[in-house]
Amino acid sequence: MFSQYFGHYLLNRGLITNEQLQDVLEYQEKVHVKFGVIAVDKGLMTPSQVEEVHEKQKQMDKRFGEIAVELGYLTEEQVEELISHQKRGHLYLAQALIDRGYMSMEEFSSALNDYKKEYSLSTEDFEEIQRGNIETLVENILTKGHEDIREKFGSYISLFAKNMIRFIDRQTFLEISENLQQAKWLVSQEIVGGPSLLTAIAADDEALLYIASKHAEENLTEVDELAKDAFCEFLNLHNGIYLVNMSNWGTELSMNPQKFKENVKVSGEFVTITVKTQKGTFHLLLSANPEKVEVQ
Repeated sequence: MFSQYFGHYLLNRGLITNEQLQDVLEYQEKVHVKFGVIAVDKGLMTPSQVEEVHEKQKQMDKRFGEIAVELGYLTEEQVEELISHQKRGHLYLAQALIDRGYMSMEEFSSALNDYKKEYSLSTEDFEEIQRGNIETLVENILTKGHEDIREKFGSYISLFAKNMIRFIDRQTFLEISENLQQAKWLVSQEIVGGPSLLTAIAADDEALLYIASKHAEENLTEVDELAKDAFCEFLNLHNGIYLVNMSNWGTELSMNPQKFKENVKVSGEFVTITVKTQKGTFHLLLSANPEKVEVQ
């Protein structure tokens, strides 16, 4: 996820163009090898065991390696060995930018140092972000200057980013934006039992079909009942994992039934997170005061 954020940093400062950014991100996607693929290639796991771990990830917020160790498929040492075969994302980005002639190594290194300074990143925090620590990225970059959002929704946003990467799109990019006012499709769900939390995803046809297709694991080409159900189920899946996390932290919560609406206007007290993917953009809406959010 770091590559997406640093790539947009380069874009916003005019160091690369949007076309160049998309090119290097696509290049990075091609060379990235998933953990499970490496495990099978090394003869450490079978395809069915990899699939079992993936299914477990739909129930809990844990990395592939953690679950594989718990199931007895890998040892801690084997996980470390496999991790060593996965290059850091920023190295893919640097290599792509240099190979394509978009930046020199010196320009990339200079921009990287400027990035660390702008976000006041310590060496430790920067290394954690490069390793894929989403919580550190959300705290130090995504919500920088938005302490109230970090305090209220930081853990929820961090998990949402993880689940987008795990289940939908590795190239996910999130940013806090101006509040959404209307949406073609909107699925909402309220989390209750403690401080109330209204969660919602607003999308157009393209984003809905992308999320639905990835979640259903089949190519859906029209917004029919199957697509709508798969779209809604992704939010339900994510919220279910969030409830498991909260339970592990000592807070028992539950979810109200989802509401799905078309062509709505949204107003009131909520936060909008814009989520960019390879196939369209959608919005995550969050409110700690559901009674002050109106959907018409």
